[in-house]
Amino acid sequence: MRFHKYHALGNDYIVLNPADFPAWPEPSVPQIRVVCHRNFGVGSDGILWGPLPSQQSEFGLRIFNPDGSEAEKSGNGLRIFSRFLWDQGLVKSPAFTIETPGGHVQSVIKEQGRLITVAMGSVNFDSARIPVTGAPREVLNEKITVLDREFTYCAATIGNPHCVLPLPIVNAELAHRYGPHLETHPNFPRKTNVQFLQVLDRANIRIEIWERGAGYTLASGSSSSAAAAVAHRLGLVDRAVTVHMPGGTIGIEIGEGFAILMTGTVNKVAEGVMHPELFQVKL
Repeated sequence: MRFHKYHALGNDYIVLNPADFPAWPEPSVPQIRVVCHRNFGVGSDGILWGPLPSQQSEFGLRIFNPDGSEAEKSGNGLRIFSRFLWDQGLVKSPAFTIETPGGHVQSVIKEQGRLITVAMGSVNFDSARIPVTGAPREVLNEKITVLDREFTYCAATIGNPHCVLPLPIVNAELAHRYGPHLETHPNFPRKTNVQFLQVLDRANIRIEIWERGAGYTLASGSSSSAAAAVAHRLGLVDRAVTVHMPGGTIGIEIGEGFAILMTGTVNKVAEGVMHPELFQVKL
């Protein structure tokens, strides 16, 4: 049961190739939870299950959170999976396409896989597509209350849902305190990823992240895409934005119709074999 572990700015994923797991039609929730557990398993922010067949793209990919839920799309996960395909010799060209449940993307390998650009698709602010409860609308500068505080927020989707909260200053404490309650707020029927956004200048933003199904994370590609798009939609930044996160920076280019090009690094951590005894733990 071979695994491959990578991180993208401290956001780490384990790649499991279905070809190495002929007895698994897909990983079960208990299997996902124990593999991702940082004490009882290998430890990660999620599992990338692929490559899978795809009718429209060259490769298919499914993305599982540590709690066993499935994510529609992950920018860091897509960069990591792209690096895995390159490292394994499964791609012959540095440009190729990947299908996720959240849509099709194109990856371009640079610097032998250490830097990767992904065309993430377009960000949309429509409440029905995100989804957000209430009448059809663009969800911009609305009020939301959690615990003891009222926030102004914007919502967006890039194949997965995001709640972006512009603030004068952001920090990890904000994400830890309010992130879990925003993730599960009734406004978001499929839950949501949460970004606390600070605009530094016309070309730089800072975000703290609470990911749906994963919790506090050091970096996120889809969160960077959504937060940069929201800041641009509000007129606060230009089309080229560097997103600063605790784990490092991601470059975002915002094209027409809020089409996103995301560029960031990937580092290989380890590869090895999981022992069957790992799965005797019940979490």
